[in-house]
Amino acid sequence: MTPPQLLRAMFDRAVAVADPMESLGGFLPERPAGRVLVIGAGKASARMAEAVEAAWGPCEGLVITRYGYARPTQGIEIIEAAHPVPDQAGVDATRRMLALLEGLGEGDFVLALISGGASALLCAPAGEVTLEEKQAVNRALLASGAPIGQMNVLRKHLSRVKGGQLAAAAYPARMLALMVSDVPGDDPALIGSGPTVGDRSTAEEARAILDRWGIEAPPSVRAVLEGPTGVRPPEDPALSRVENVVYAAPSRSLEAAAELARAQGYAVETLGDALEGEARDVAAAHAALALAAKGPRVILSGGELTVTRRGDGTGGPNAEYALALALALKGAPGIHAIACDTDGVDGAAEVAGALVGPETLARAAAAGTHAGAALDSNDAHGFFGRIGGQVVTGPTLTNVNDFRAILIEAP
Repeated sequence: MTPPQLLRAMFDRAVAVADPMESLGGFLPERPAGRVLVIGAGKASARMAEAVEAAWGPCEGLVITRYGYARPTQGIEIIEAAHPVPDQAGVDATRRMLALLEGLGEGDFVLALISGGASALLCAPAGEVTLEEKQAVNRALLASGAPIGQMNVLRKHLSRVKGGQLAAAAYPARMLALMVSDVPGDDPALIGSGPTVGDRSTAEEARAILDRWGIEAPPSVRAVLEGPTGVRPPEDPALSRVENVVYAAPSRSLEAAAELARAQGYAVETLGDALEGEARDVAAAHAALALAAKGPRVILSGGELTVTRRGDGTGGPNAEYALALALALKGAPGIHAIACDTDGVDGAAEVAGALVGPETLARAAAAGTHAGAALDSNDAHGFFGRIGGQVVTGPTLTNVNDFRAILIEAP
């Protein structure tokens, strides 16, 4: 394989091992006796529901996924809604899900399928906060550069379902939550803002996040954060019958990609599956590592980078990382890279990410486009679209966060 072919094959392998149809069945118990209810939310949740019914047969339930991510199911209803900014379809579907959980008893069983994206798709604003106000806060958060952990703390305290509240609504039924992780460190409390996991954060901390990242908030939001919110602490009795299991994680996807690289004769260096930080800053650091490395070698990393919006272009953290990396490498011979989101959507665009190589900047110059100007305006998707460097997968039906690989050829 050529370096670009190998990088794309590694990304495809990382996605494939996280496909719920390949991985979820081994974590399902035998179907419990009595009433079984399947609920879920996230970009992988419809595929997860499909995998559940492949093992258990038709089930009662409701799952919320991103537009375009629905899958054929036998009994579980799939509802599509907006991501990353919630919409009315998500609000209505969340209301219906909570209604399904009302009146469950000790003998009932709930299977919750949670994956990345659930934070936006499960939408039930707290207090007097309107959907429009929740959307405005969410957009400001996404543009602020705040790390995902802090975003989720604020989201939990502005919600009626996050921070363990969804699980509490099912009590006293028994619940098993199966999760696909898209967060650094695979903390269940952070996946989808932890709808089935208790949380010790406070409303005061959420207020501090608003101030720290300069998020303008209407009076209704400030009012919710002035008093105790509905977020449940881990020791809450209403969470005593919940088991949370992270069954698919970025580390497994990175290792699958590493195995493929080794089979092609490359040494592999893994920087970790939980990297965070500003995409362009991380790219500069990784470029320095690549320039100092001896090939044949592949440098792998995962995690979730952020972008502080400075311009009016179209981009996402993976494409911005790739663009900044190309600029830092300055056309260095023998170095190629890929940066993609495993859900197939980088930022809000239907583009997974981008490939770069020694020729990237020269191709841009020949096309009359300037890489530095594109980075300044956060127009990484526009840049790679103009030079044919985008990676477009369509819905991957899973989500284990960012995938980055830098390939250094032998001298």
